[in-house]
Amino acid sequence: MKSTIGFLTGIFFMFSAQVLHAQNTWSLQECVDYALENNIQIKQQGLNTQYNENLVHQAKSDRLPNLNAGASNNYSFGRSLNNDNVYENVNSTQLNGYLQSSVTVFNGFTLQNTVKQNELDLQAAMQDMQKAKDDLILNIAASYLEILFAEELTLIAEAQLEVTKQQIERTQKLVDAGSLARGALLEIEAQLAREELQLVNDQNRVQLAYLNLYQLLELPVEKSFKIEQPKLPEIKANVSMSNSFDVFQNAMHVRPEIKAAQLRVESARRQLDIAKGYNYPTLSLGASYNNQYFNILNSEFQQLSFSEQIKSNSRYGFGFNLNIPIFNRFQVKNGISNAKLQIADYEYRLQTARNVLRKDIEQAYTNALAALNRYVSSEQAVKSTEEAFRYAEEKFNVGMMNTVEYNQSKNYLTVAQSELLQARYEYIFRAKILDFYNGVPIEL
Repeated sequence: MKSTIGFLTGIFFMFSAQVLHAQNTWSLQECVDYALENNIQIKQQGLNTQYNENLVHQAKSDRLPNLNAGASNNYSFGRSLNNDNVYENVNSTQLNGYLQSSVTVFNGFTLQNTVKQNELDLQAAMQDMQKAKDDLILNIAASYLEILFAEELTLIAEAQLEVTKQQIERTQKLVDAGSLARGALLEIEAQLAREELQLVNDQNRVQLAYLNLYQLLELPVEKSFKIEQPKLPEIKANVSMSNSFDVFQNAMHVRPEIKAAQLRVESARRQLDIAKGYNYPTLSLGASYNNQYFNILNSEFQQLSFSEQIKSNSRYGFGFNLNIPIFNRFQVKNGISNAKLQIADYEYRLQTARNVLRKDIEQAYTNALAALNRYVSSEQAVKSTEEAFRYAEEKFNVGMMNTVEYNQSKNYLTVAQSELLQARYEYIFRAKILDFYNGVPIEL
């Protein structure tokens, strides 16, 4: 068993050496910057923002006059009426051209309200993008802390393994001297094998935590790195935390999901103004210019030249067009009703976003407080367990404790240290979440 675990450990370190070859060290901020630049979901949100920017640009452009040109060339063959009012067989061609322009003078303010609505939708899309970035940052921070936690678990396992190895040396001497039975040595060697297996499991946990971080960053494993070991905040029993109500009140003003929901309510109200605008008459101004050239192909009739015809055949004009809605199969009425329903729907969505935010903050606060209390209790438990293990080790060395009791005491210490470590990282992460809801960037 011992040789098998040793072999697996050797394979693990060989693999790790190959993977971690020529690595550099990344801080949390470097991980976040890389993810924000390369994450597919963030890029998709960027495309959605650009799409809404185009809608705003088009809505503003719709207030400008339009200008269109056209031309046609028609051929005629056979009998036609000439200038002497006599029919004759004539082949002719006629070239026509025109320019037209129109501009909306008034249409119930629908153009202005459409611009404002699209601007609100653009701002909402930008808030959606910020929300996606925030979610990604939180996931990266959680993965980063998971790596730190797993690495410290590995250090604990290594330290326990070293203690067991030292105890094997002492026990071997006692067995050789006849002070202890050989069974005591076998029990500790079995404990060593279990601890070696636990070390391999902890090392594997580190690798899986790194893999999760690489995948969040959309980074291939062959471009792997080691994370920077930051100086984590010291946790004290009397540490103060912002209560959940104060955090929620502040988050209502800074969280992008709330801003996006509020903007969409305003956008729906603009849609109602647009729907009401169709009740009003529409007034537009138009202008046009037309000209033509006529050519008889098989006649001796003396016709005007191209330039002379262009001068004499030109015509232009302008005018107003007024469209008064009287009855349109209740389309305007139903449009107004649907716009009001849309407002109510987005108001419900806003309230839902507020409720979700409040629940998330309350949950984060409760978890942080529980982790803090667990850390304080675990810290005291570790101190007591360390003292108990020291006493058990002394008793074992003089033959007053058997190996089963000694290993049990040692396992108690390992469990206490692991629980303390878990509570520490749990509190740090939950506290960082509360700070994040408060508008404070996550930093380690």
